[in-house]
Amino acid sequence: MCASRILPARPRFRSRSPQPPRRSTPALERGALPELRLYYDALLTAYGPQHWWPGRTRFEVIVGAILTQSTSWSNVERAIAALRRENLLSPLALERIPTPRLARLIRSSGYFHQKARKLKAFVHFLRQHYGGSLDKLFATPTGQLREQLLSVRGIGPETADSILLYAGKHPVFVVDAYTRRILERHHLAGGKHSYEHIRQLFEQNLPSNVPLFNEYHALIVHTGKRFCRKSVPQCENCALRPFLPASEELRP
Repeated sequence: MCASRILPARPRFRSRSPQPPRRSTPALERGALPELRLYYDALLTAYGPQHWWPGRTRFEVIVGAILTQSTSWSNVERAIAALRRENLLSPLALERIPTPRLARLIRSSGYFHQKARKLKAFVHFLRQHYGGSLDKLFATPTGQLREQLLSVRGIGPETADSILLYAGKHPVFVVDAYTRRILERHHLAGGKHSYEHIRQLFEQNLPSNVPLFNEYHALIVHTGKRFCRKSVPQCENCALRPFLPASEELRP
Protein backbone atom coordinates (compact mmCIF):
# COMPACT_ATOMS: atom_id res chain seq x y z
CA MET A 1 0.00 0.00 0.00
CA CYS A 2 1.36 3.39 -0.97
CA ALA A 3 2.05 6.01 1.67
CA SER A 4 0.25 9.34 1.55
CA ARG A 5 2.53 12.18 0.46
CA ILE A 6 1.38 14.85 2.88
CA LEU A 7 4.65 15.90 4.47
CA PRO A 8 5.97 18.93 2.57
CA ALA A 9 7.88 20.21 5.58
CA ARG A 10 9.34 18.59 8.68
CA PRO A 11 9.96 21.29 11.27
CA ARG A 12 12.62 20.78 13.87
CA PHE A 13 13.01 22.48 17.19
CA ARG A 14 16.30 23.52 18.72
CA SER A 15 17.27 23.86 22.36
CA ARG A 16 20.51 24.70 24.10
CA SER A 17 20.09 21.79 26.47
CA PRO A 18 19.65 18.13 25.48
CA GLN A 19 17.76 17.52 28.72
CA PRO A 20 14.11 18.48 29.27
CA PRO A 21 13.38 21.13 31.90
CA ARG A 22 12.44 19.99 35.39
CA ARG A 23 8.72 19.41 35.63
CA SER A 24 6.32 20.34 38.38
CA THR A 25 2.83 19.03 38.97
CA PRO A 26 1.16 22.46 38.56
CA ALA A 27 2.98 22.98 35.24
CA LEU A 28 1.89 19.55 34.05
CA GLU A 29 -1.73 20.21 34.95
CA ARG A 30 -1.60 23.55 33.11
CA GLY A 31 -0.21 21.77 30.07
CA ALA A 32 3.24 23.41 30.04
CA LEU A 33 5.47 20.74 28.49
CA PRO A 34 8.20 22.34 26.35
CA GLU A 35 10.08 19.03 26.34
CA LEU A 36 7.62 17.69 23.79
CA ARG A 37 9.54 19.69 21.18
CA LEU A 38 12.80 18.08 22.25
CA TYR A 39 11.26 14.62 22.04
CA TYR A 40 10.17 15.28 18.48
CA ASP A 41 13.63 16.41 17.41
CA ALA A 42 15.24 13.38 19.03
CA LEU A 43 12.85 10.96 17.33
CA LEU A 44 13.08 12.58 13.91
CA THR A 45 16.88 12.70 14.05
CA ALA A 46 17.10 9.04 15.08
CA TYR A 47 14.43 7.48 12.86
CA GLY A 48 13.75 9.92 10.03
CA PRO A 49 10.44 10.64 8.28
CA GLN A 50 7.89 7.83 8.51
CA HIS A 51 5.67 8.76 5.51
CA TRP A 52 2.35 8.14 7.21
CA TRP A 53 -0.62 7.43 6.88
CA PRO A 54 -0.74 4.64 4.29
CA GLY A 55 -3.60 5.15 1.87
CA ARG A 56 -4.20 5.83 -1.81
CA THR A 57 -7.18 8.16 -1.35
CA ARG A 58 -8.78 10.18 1.40
CA PHE A 59 -11.67 7.75 1.59
CA GLU A 60 -9.31 4.80 1.88
CA VAL A 61 -7.64 6.55 4.82
CA ILE A 62 -11.04 6.95 6.48
CA VAL A 63 -11.87 3.29 5.94
CA GLY A 64 -8.48 2.33 7.38
CA ALA A 65 -9.00 4.54 10.43
CA ILE A 66 -12.25 2.72 11.20
CA LEU A 67 -10.97 -0.78 10.46
CA THR A 68 -7.75 -0.41 12.47
CA GLN A 69 -9.66 -0.25 15.75
CA SER A 70 -8.47 -3.11 18.01
CA THR A 71 -6.37 -4.82 15.36
CA SER A 72 -3.02 -4.65 13.58
CA TRP A 73 -2.47 -2.74 10.37
CA SER A 74 -1.55 -5.93 8.49
CA ASN A 75 -5.07 -7.21 9.13
CA VAL A 76 -6.51 -3.92 7.89
CA GLU A 77 -4.43 -4.10 4.72
CA ARG A 78 -6.00 -7.44 3.83
CA ALA A 79 -9.48 -6.06 4.39
CA ILE A 80 -8.82 -2.97 2.29
CA ALA A 81 -7.33 -5.11 -0.47
CA ALA A 82 -10.53 -7.17 -0.50
CA LEU A 83 -12.64 -4.02 -0.78
CA ARG A 84 -10.44 -2.73 -3.58
CA ARG A 85 -10.81 -5.95 -5.56
CA GLU A 86 -14.57 -5.50 -5.42
CA ASN A 87 -14.38 -1.79 -6.36
CA LEU A 88 -15.93 -0.83 -3.03
CA LEU A 89 -13.59 1.93 -1.89
CA SER A 90 -16.03 4.77 -2.46
CA PRO A 91 -18.81 6.14 -0.23
CA LEU A 92 -21.57 5.26 -2.70
CA ALA A 93 -20.33 1.70 -3.21
CA LEU A 94 -20.11 1.05 0.54
CA GLU A 95 -23.57 2.46 1.08
CA ARG A 96 -25.07 0.18 -1.57
CA ILE A 97 -23.41 -3.10 -0.59
CA PRO A 98 -25.44 -5.28 1.80
CA THR A 99 -24.04 -5.19 5.31
CA PRO A 100 -23.56 -8.99 5.63
CA ARG A 101 -21.47 -9.08 2.44
CA LEU A 102 -19.42 -6.09 3.58
CA ALA A 103 -18.76 -7.85 6.88
CA ARG A 104 -17.47 -10.94 5.08
CA LEU A 105 -15.09 -8.87 2.96
CA ILE A 106 -13.52 -7.14 5.98
CA ARG A 107 -13.38 -10.27 8.12
CA SER A 108 -9.57 -10.07 8.50
CA SER A 109 -9.89 -6.79 10.43
CA GLY A 110 -11.64 -8.48 13.36
CA TYR A 111 -14.97 -7.47 14.93
CA PHE A 112 -16.09 -7.39 11.31
CA HIS A 113 -19.84 -7.28 11.96
CA GLN A 114 -19.46 -4.20 14.15
CA LYS A 115 -16.99 -2.57 11.77
CA ALA A 116 -19.29 -3.13 8.81
CA ARG A 117 -22.00 -1.25 10.69
CA LYS A 118 -19.52 1.50 11.55
CA LEU A 119 -18.55 1.93 7.90
CA LYS A 120 -22.20 2.03 6.96
CA ALA A 121 -22.86 4.65 9.64
CA PHE A 122 -20.06 6.86 8.33
CA VAL A 123 -21.13 6.79 4.67
CA HIS A 124 -24.74 7.43 5.72
CA PHE A 125 -23.57 10.43 7.76
CA LEU A 126 -21.49 11.67 4.82
CA ARG A 127 -24.44 11.53 2.43
CA GLN A 128 -26.98 12.90 4.88
CA HIS A 129 -24.92 15.91 5.98
CA TYR A 130 -22.58 16.55 3.06
CA GLY A 131 -24.21 14.98 0.02
CA GLY A 132 -21.49 12.32 -0.06
CA SER A 133 -18.78 14.94 -0.70
CA LEU A 134 -15.47 14.66 1.14
CA ASP A 135 -14.57 18.15 -0.06
CA LYS A 136 -17.59 19.60 1.73
CA LEU A 137 -16.94 17.42 4.78
CA PHE A 138 -13.38 18.59 5.25
CA ALA A 139 -14.23 22.23 4.50
CA THR A 140 -16.12 22.27 7.81
CA PRO A 141 -14.31 24.03 10.70
CA THR A 142 -12.22 21.59 12.73
CA GLY A 143 -14.06 21.84 16.04
CA GLN A 144 -17.48 21.54 14.46
CA LEU A 145 -16.48 18.60 12.29
CA ARG A 146 -14.85 16.80 15.20
CA GLU A 147 -18.08 16.99 17.19
CA GLN A 148 -20.03 15.69 14.22
CA LEU A 149 -17.68 12.76 13.70
CA LEU A 150 -17.87 11.85 17.37
CA SER A 151 -21.64 11.62 17.02
CA VAL A 152 -21.33 8.92 14.33
CA ARG A 153 -21.80 5.37 15.57
CA GLY A 154 -18.48 3.66 16.26
CA ILE A 155 -16.25 6.72 15.86
CA GLY A 156 -14.40 7.62 19.04
CA PRO A 157 -11.79 10.35 19.64
CA GLU A 158 -8.79 8.48 18.20
CA THR A 159 -10.66 7.48 15.04
CA ALA A 160 -12.15 10.95 14.60
CA ASP A 161 -8.77 12.61 14.99
CA SER A 162 -7.13 10.15 12.58
CA ILE A 163 -9.78 11.01 9.98
CA LEU A 164 -9.33 14.73 10.58
CA LEU A 165 -5.54 14.70 10.45
CA TYR A 166 -4.67 12.07 7.88
CA ALA A 167 -7.63 12.32 5.50
CA GLY A 168 -8.76 15.91 6.05
CA LYS A 169 -5.46 17.61 6.91
CA HIS A 170 -6.97 19.32 9.94
CA PRO A 171 -4.45 20.24 12.67
CA VAL A 172 -5.43 17.82 15.45
CA PHE A 173 -3.06 15.51 17.29
CA VAL A 174 -3.87 11.79 17.35
CA VAL A 175 -3.42 10.05 20.70
CA ASP A 176 -3.12 6.27 20.83
CA ALA A 177 -1.97 3.64 23.30
CA TYR A 178 1.68 4.19 22.33
CA THR A 179 1.38 7.91 23.04
CA ARG A 180 -0.07 7.34 26.49
CA ARG A 181 2.50 4.65 27.34
CA ILE A 182 5.46 6.83 26.40
CA LEU A 183 4.12 9.86 28.25
CA GLU A 184 3.33 7.86 31.37
CA ARG A 185 6.77 6.23 31.46
CA HIS A 186 8.36 9.64 31.09
CA HIS A 187 6.08 11.11 33.76
CA LEU A 188 4.54 13.55 31.31
CA ALA A 189 1.06 12.19 31.98
CA GLY A 190 -0.62 9.79 34.36
CA GLY A 191 -3.42 7.28 34.31
CA LYS A 192 -5.88 9.92 35.51
CA HIS A 193 -5.36 12.02 32.40
CA SER A 194 -8.01 11.67 29.73
CA TYR A 195 -7.59 11.37 25.97
CA GLU A 196 -8.57 15.03 25.63
CA HIS A 197 -6.02 16.16 28.20
CA ILE A 198 -3.18 14.36 26.44
CA ARG A 199 -4.28 15.63 23.02
CA GLN A 200 -4.28 19.17 24.35
CA LEU A 201 -0.78 18.72 25.82
CA PHE A 202 0.55 18.26 22.30
CA GLU A 203 -1.62 20.89 20.67
CA GLN A 204 -0.79 23.52 23.30
CA ASN A 205 2.96 22.92 23.23
CA LEU A 206 3.49 22.56 19.48
CA PRO A 207 2.73 24.77 16.49
CA SER A 208 -0.63 23.99 14.90
CA ASN A 209 0.92 22.27 11.90
CA VAL A 210 -0.51 19.30 9.99
CA PRO A 211 2.81 17.84 8.72
CA LEU A 212 4.28 18.17 12.22
CA PHE A 213 1.37 16.40 13.91
CA ASN A 214 1.42 13.73 11.21
CA GLU A 215 5.13 13.05 11.55
CA TYR A 216 5.16 13.21 15.35
CA HIS A 217 2.40 10.65 15.75
CA ALA A 218 4.04 8.34 13.20
CA LEU A 219 7.34 8.57 15.09
CA ILE A 220 5.55 7.75 18.34
CA VAL A 221 4.00 4.65 16.76
CA HIS A 222 7.42 3.56 15.50
CA THR A 223 8.92 4.08 18.96
CA GLY A 224 6.09 2.26 20.71
CA LYS A 225 6.31 -0.75 18.44
CA ARG A 226 10.09 -1.12 18.48
CA PHE A 227 11.22 0.22 21.85
CA CYS A 228 8.53 1.35 24.32
CA ARG A 229 6.85 -2.02 24.41
CA LYS A 230 4.18 -2.84 26.91
CA SER A 231 5.85 -5.73 28.72
CA VAL A 232 9.58 -5.64 27.87
CA PRO A 233 10.61 -2.09 26.92
CA GLN A 234 13.90 -1.68 25.03
CA CYS A 235 14.89 1.60 26.68
CA GLU A 236 18.62 1.17 26.13
CA ASN A 237 18.20 1.49 22.35
CA CYS A 238 15.50 4.17 22.32
CA ALA A 239 16.16 7.73 21.16
CA LEU A 240 14.16 8.99 24.14
CA ARG A 241 16.36 7.29 26.74
CA PRO A 242 18.19 10.56 27.66
CA PHE A 243 14.83 11.97 28.78
CA LEU A 244 13.72 8.93 30.78
CA PRO A 245 13.35 9.52 34.54
CA ALA A 246 15.90 7.57 36.58
CA SER A 247 13.15 5.72 38.44
CA GLU A 248 11.90 4.24 35.16
CA GLU A 249 15.36 3.12 34.01
CA LEU A 250 15.56 0.82 37.02
CA ARG A 251 12.48 -1.11 35.95
CA PRO A 252 12.91 -4.43 34.07
